[in-house]
Amino acid sequence: MRNKNDKKILRRLSPLFIIAVFAAAAWLLINTQEAPEQKDEPINIPIVDVQTVTPQTLSLNLPSYGVVNPKYKTQLVTEVQGRMLNISANFVAGGVVKKGEQLAIIEPSDYEADLIQAEATLAQATAALNEEKARGEVAKVEFKDFTQGLPPALGLRIPQLKKEQANVKYAQAALARAQRNLERTVIRAPFDGIIKARNVDLGQYVTLGTNLGELYDTSIAEIRLPLTNEELAYLESVENPDTSVTLTAQLAGKQVTWQGTIVRSENVIDEQTRMVYLVAEIRDPYLRNTKTSGQLPLKYGSFVNAVITGRTVNDVVTLPRHVVRNGQVAVVTQDNIIEMRQVNIIRSDVDTLYIKGSFKANERISTTSVNSLSSGQTVKILGEESSNTDTPRSCYDSR
Repeated sequence: MRNKNDKKILRRLSPLFIIAVFAAAAWLLINTQEAPEQKDEPINIPIVDVQTVTPQTLSLNLPSYGVVNPKYKTQLVTEVQGRMLNISANFVAGGVVKKGEQLAIIEPSDYEADLIQAEATLAQATAALNEEKARGEVAKVEFKDFTQGLPPALGLRIPQLKKEQANVKYAQAALARAQRNLERTVIRAPFDGIIKARNVDLGQYVTLGTNLGELYDTSIAEIRLPLTNEELAYLESVENPDTSVTLTAQLAGKQVTWQGTIVRSENVIDEQTRMVYLVAEIRDPYLRNTKTSGQLPLKYGSFVNAVITGRTVNDVVTLPRHVVRNGQVAVVTQDNIIEMRQVNIIRSDVDTLYIKGSFKANERISTTSVNSLSSGQTVKILGEESSNTDTPRSCYDSR
């Protein structure tokens, strides 16, 4: 009976023994565990690329663009009428002509007849004048012994003489007009140029004022170059912008350059574009007088890019736009420490900023994105070995 009771008690106490064993094992594990090994974690130092800068004296050149046009162009119109008798082989679109060169002839026979008639009329008037002068001399003799005061003007044939003198002048004017009309039957080039267009054909009857064609002068080319009102501040003189300009264009598969001069400003702001136009001139664009080996003519109608020479500024550094953030630049000191420096931006364009008086010679500028950099931060230079072989570390205390 007792044996049964003992078994019953052991069966009830067995869970407690199991719990006690596990509790003892847990206590033993907790008190015998080893402290975790402490490890040093490296500090993440950003790597940046740098650019060494040197302040320079620069011309603040201004980019622009435009289309090449002649400075002078004229419409060739008739001053007489008649049938087109002859047209020169050079009087075609693209034809190059010289000043005074004959371009076309209008039938001159009627004007030759008018000239002969005017010459005959002048001869008659001159003969009548000479006759009247002789009569006047005779009249003077007849009135030589006139004793009743001064002889009358009519008796001395003075009015008749004045009339014949007027007739001679009239005939001379008619002769000059007939000569001019005959000369106008020959159409000549008023200057060295290139024919833009011809509007008449051989045998066509033209009237007074008929447009025969258009002629472009080839001695001087003009290009209107737009600038913003703010960009005018970079010129040496706004009122008299006498400066040089470099023009470039793609011709015959290669880039060609010409040198020109800014001669004036139009001094009017365009209402639509809000631009001010400067006018550049190129002498002898078609190279008719001076031609160098390999040089190509600057043809009218060409689109050109221009670089206008601006005023000269000292102590200037040019940097890419992405290097500057909120007017600040990340300067890397000799100890590889970041210094965020406020800079003086005097001009900016699409890719570049022009900074004046903000840097010393051979200072290093971080060209890596400056968004993650701040003053006092240590950095590494791309491609430069660290002089300190021990990497800075930080320890985590386990206590």
